[in-house]
Amino acid sequence: MAYRNICNCNNYCVALVVLFMGVLSSNAAAAASNSFNVMKFGAKPDGKTDSTQAFVKTWASACSSASGQANAVMYVPKGRFLIKAVVFRGPCKTRRVTVRIDGTLVAPTDYWALGNSGYWILFIKVTGVTVVGGSLDAKGAAFWACRRSGKTCPVGARSITFNWANNIVITGLTSINSQQTHLVINSCNNVVVRNVKLIAPSESPNTDGIHVQSSAGVTITGSILQTGDDCISIGPGTTNLHISNIKCGPGHGVSIGSLGKELKEDGVQNVTLTNAVFSGSDNGVRIKSWARPSTGFVRNILFQNIIMRNVENPIIIDQNYCPNNQACPNQSSGVKISQVTFRNIQGTSATAEAVTFDCSPSHPCTGIRLQNIKLTYMNKDATSSCKNIDGTSSGLLVPESCL
Repeated sequence: MAYRNICNCNNYCVALVVLFMGVLSSNAAAAASNSFNVMKFGAKPDGKTDSTQAFVKTWASACSSASGQANAVMYVPKGRFLIKAVVFRGPCKTRRVTVRIDGTLVAPTDYWALGNSGYWILFIKVTGVTVVGGSLDAKGAAFWACRRSGKTCPVGARSITFNWANNIVITGLTSINSQQTHLVINSCNNVVVRNVKLIAPSESPNTDGIHVQSSAGVTITGSILQTGDDCISIGPGTTNLHISNIKCGPGHGVSIGSLGKELKEDGVQNVTLTNAVFSGSDNGVRIKSWARPSTGFVRNILFQNIIMRNVENPIIIDQNYCPNNQACPNQSSGVKISQVTFRNIQGTSATAEAVTFDCSPSHPCTGIRLQNIKLTYMNKDATSSCKNIDGTSSGLLVPESCL
């Protein structure tokens, strides 16, 4: 009835329909024109043809698309795309850029082809970028073998890095066999990492899952991290980091640090890890610092609702960190650790000592809290040890608290 009331003249109705269809067509065309397919810029999905420049050109077009557009899409269809070291640089004219990956990005088999830049895929000075789906295969095995052989090797590449970036989302991404760290978040604000899978063999060196440093407002959730180094490492200058619903192992656990290698160093504060499962990892939740003077600090940290399954060192503060016992400074750590809570952590330890607090003699740990801890070793109560620490304990405590 309403249609007949408005359209009481056939010519008028035809005009309305034509106008309406024209608007729809115009909007569809605008949307289509704001999507940029890497194959249209020359990328080949055969896993053999170097598509690096095609990706660079696609990014340049998406990034510089008409000012004021709500969103541009850089689209990577199904297939395997070989790319060398590549930089996606901002700022962009469009307010948001979505990099949608339905295929796999593959690094060259020759690890020297990525050079000594330290990165494979780098986003720098971008705002409002979302990376959705897809896989990264860095083919790291040959590089790890070079490292183990003692031969001259390049520095190694981190698979995907965000430097000086804001309002970033990384969701549904899978990264395998990174040469070094899978995902780096450096000097960024407001980053969400959601439902990612980062996988490398347990013996692969320095293949951290996610490294965060000098960044604020980072959220990591719903992710599977199986690596040869830290599942998540948290570096100097990290504030307001929230980690939840992760699975870690194999790997070296979730580590704040190592800190204090430099004299002047920003601190780490306001970090929460909740609802996590660690399986067969070399550590659980760890804070580590070098035994040398430093202005660094760690404060306001919460580890809670965590399950440990056959984990070495489930809870550990190590302020005498010195990997491989080489060039150890044999001094006292200047990193001040305070207000750290371990709450509702249970499961099994692969080491007799499940709780280790080895704090600095010159800057003792303060405000350390243990609440409801139950960790066993070979069906018996595990043990704990404390050095240079002040704190409180409450609730069920296995092992018996040394605080």
